[in-house]
Amino acid sequence: MAEHNDIIQYWDPVYKLIEKKSVLEPEEDADPVTTKDFLHTSKVLVLGAGGLGCEILKDLALSGFKNISVIDMDTIDVSNLNRQFLFQEKDVGREKAVIAADFVNTRVQGCKIMPYVGDLTKKPIEFYKDYNIIISGLDAIEPRRWINALLVKFAREGNIIPFIDGGSEGFGGQVRVMLPTISACFDCGLDLIPPAVTFPLCTIASNPRLPEHCIEFAILKFPEQHGGTTMDGDKEEDVKWCFEKALERSKQYNIEGVTEKLTLGVMKRIIPAVASTNSIIAALSVHEALKLCINFPVLKNYITYSGRESIYTNTYELLMKDCPVCGERKTVELKFPQKVTVQGVIEQLKDQFQFKNPSLFTSGGFPIYRKGMALTEDNYEKSIKEIIGDDYCVIARDVALGPDGFITIQIIFDD
Repeated sequence: MAEHNDIIQYWDPVYKLIEKKSVLEPEEDADPVTTKDFLHTSKVLVLGAGGLGCEILKDLALSGFKNISVIDMDTIDVSNLNRQFLFQEKDVGREKAVIAADFVNTRVQGCKIMPYVGDLTKKPIEFYKDYNIIISGLDAIEPRRWINALLVKFAREGNIIPFIDGGSEGFGGQVRVMLPTISACFDCGLDLIPPAVTFPLCTIASNPRLPEHCIEFAILKFPEQHGGTTMDGDKEEDVKWCFEKALERSKQYNIEGVTEKLTLGVMKRIIPAVASTNSIIAALSVHEALKLCINFPVLKNYITYSGRESIYTNTYELLMKDCPVCGERKTVELKFPQKVTVQGVIEQLKDQFQFKNPSLFTSGGFPIYRKGMALTEDNYEKSIKEIIGDDYCVIARDVALGPDGFITIQIIFDD
């Protein structure tokens, strides 16, 4: 193991950057000592300790960040070892956040990473208020939307926490820098995200949450049980084997919805995890975090990377003034047929705003429909007009809008 003084040398290039004068510096620049202290004491939270999260943790530690936390709900699977370099074979089955933190803490003396295991959306919202920067290395959209909405809520209360979002898929990736209520938020660019038709390997292997995850797991296991032969979706016996294995796994994790039809539809959808892409996206993410701490201008506000196009990159700004999360307009007008049901309203909200499981309430707060609330289940197929009467305003809530977020919908019925 390197001695402490040797480790400090890793930060020398950062110190030189801080000490050197630049035309990019603001006129009233802080002195180098103050800047170094702020860099070392800034609290950074990393969301996810997978392929991208491991790279981000390593880069943060070697860039002078000493006060880091990481949260992840997954455990290590053997399939992670070829690209998530902080993990070894002996770590299989253990929590990713704990092992990643221990590895970096051991290698980079002076850096302290605190691990948290669990679902980030289940943590008390006060937990997130103490951080100076939050960096996401998550693959799922829903938790990223949740943290985005939460940070917008904090900003409206006067606590602006920069949010850096990184994402990678195969040879492509992106990084976004968001200053809540100042620049565009995550939901402002939601239309740029294609419908989910692929599933991350680490989620499939260690923590399935959808029926599709169970099916992909069966597809991955097929070669192991058939002498290395790849599954053929045109062979009935192969599809049947996959369906049965997926059904077995779904029962282990209490997941409903695995069918033969869905099994056929999920074929050939696994995201290729490319280690070099993760390295590049992590470096870009930490670079932006470093610029925030040493008072350099940050990215405005989106960069895409395509490794298939001769290392092509591009940056451009995103802003949606009527964004349901950060926009000023909180009342949205939506047109529906006269006989539209509650289900029809919910399906349109899912389609237009990419909500996951929206709940509906009257303008007075009375529940119209909320999944899992027995009192409202009979309303699902009823006419919305029958329920709300002459009050054409309803309140919609969804996990994508954060813990206390909502939008007001003005329903306009077609003639």
